[in-house]
Amino acid sequence: MHSATTYIKPFHSFLHPAASKYPLLEHEDTRSEDQIYTVPLEIGRTTTALHLDTGSSDLWVATDTCKTESCLAGVATRFPAASLNDTGAKVTMHYGDSTTGTFASGSIGTDTVTVAGIAMTDQYFAAVDNTTNPTVRYGAAGLFGLGFPSGSSIQKAAVNHEFNNPTETDEFVHGTYLDGPILPRISMTNQLQAPMFTITLQRNTIDIGGSGLLTVGKLPDGIDNSSLTWVPVRLYSEQDGGMKPPRFAPGEIYPYRWEIDLDGVFLDGKKLPESSIPAKDVDGKRVSALIDTGNSLIRGPADVVKNVLSQVSPAFSANNPAASHAILPCATPHTLAFQIGGKMFPVDPRDFIRQNDAGDAVNCVADNLVATDPPSKSTLFRWSLGDPFMKSNLVAFHYGNLTHPSADPPRIGFLSMVPQNISAVYAAAVQDARNNGGNFESTYHVAPTASAAAEGQITVSASAPAFATTLRLAAPSSFPTNAPGGSNSGAMITPKVRSELELSASAGCSDQVAFLGFV
Repeated sequence: MHSATTYIKPFHSFLHPAASKYPLLEHEDTRSEDQIYTVPLEIGRTTTALHLDTGSSDLWVATDTCKTESCLAGVATRFPAASLNDTGAKVTMHYGDSTTGTFASGSIGTDTVTVAGIAMTDQYFAAVDNTTNPTVRYGAAGLFGLGFPSGSSIQKAAVNHEFNNPTETDEFVHGTYLDGPILPRISMTNQLQAPMFTITLQRNTIDIGGSGLLTVGKLPDGIDNSSLTWVPVRLYSEQDGGMKPPRFAPGEIYPYRWEIDLDGVFLDGKKLPESSIPAKDVDGKRVSALIDTGNSLIRGPADVVKNVLSQVSPAFSANNPAASHAILPCATPHTLAFQIGGKMFPVDPRDFIRQNDAGDAVNCVADNLVATDPPSKSTLFRWSLGDPFMKSNLVAFHYGNLTHPSADPPRIGFLSMVPQNISAVYAAAVQDARNNGGNFESTYHVAPTASAAAEGQITVSASAPAFATTLRLAAPSSFPTNAPGGSNSGAMITPKVRSELELSASAGCSDQVAFLGFV
């Protein structure tokens, strides 16, 4: 067993979205705190910081040949293009919504990739030489996607290149253990206690606190499975824009994103009316949410967002540029909460607001909530719960069985981290700001990413014949229905790997520590 401790901190990134038909908060997110969360990865001989993103599935890093404005403005270590083990395949990946769309494109290569002390051999990744993605500009060298294989542009491009654009998905699903995203591949080696990972994010503005943590293969120490509320991941049929099932499993429906159903959305204890904005060519009655660390904000339907901001800021007007910012009293806390699996999961009031002007702890702004596009094919969710939600909750992501999801369905577990005495905690944070010349707390730390190449790593590969044969031919004969666990093959279980990156608020180093943060 190997554990690696990591210090993770945020930096500036994503843009505020706005659906073009329902204009709302159309401006760039120019803040410099709590925007992106980076983790150190070692790709071949290059160690760099990548943005942790549960909303996408691909691993990519900008190369030293990238000359776009985003790349030239970046400070993170870029991958040397001359050292790429090029497969000959190319890929273009798209991000964002209709108003904040970005892309990244480049060549697909393979190398050993190490995260949290686990080294995965022959891992596909994109060496990007052209991108408009703002993460490269603001502290990361690329993205570390933690999503499902079905959402991976790199895996699709690799399979198309190897099998000459097959019309069926058999090769894609069969080959996931070989050319899928890194965490799904690791989960399919049977080297983890469970095919899962968990994330908590720390707070670095308004009221500094918390301890960010990424664990791979287990729940964090001291957290019992029974304390989490587990709900199934929404599956995407082919008609919904999901993946066509393979011929060896024609009845399967596969997950596409880390997306779950919502029972309701509440503001200060009162349930909000559902959106009346129609969906595009899909069933819009079902309300779901994407759980997305790659999103620095809470994004929702334009009409619901306008309703919320109008309630907390009576002067707010989505159609009046002079009143387009939701200014509200700092001293008045507001709670936006999401009902999931029958239980309420609030956004901490400290994460609902931001300081509007330096030296002013009287008037704050609620700009962590913005509008996004209505549901459409391949994007069925109405809400995207980003970092403000993640800072308020521990979230566990369980892949389940990636080839036969009906055998061990994917699921997400939630545990609220909002303190019971939040009203008193919030009031104290506001008072501290007033005592500090009207300025709320804010901090960040630069990540010494070279420590990601810590000694004592565990190396795993997908070349074991028993694993490959079982994966390709059969689903598990038994599986759990709720608790972390499950298997992607019937291969004999070997001693389990448990690995974690601790995102604490203190410095220090040891041979098994990989510190990181934002730069």
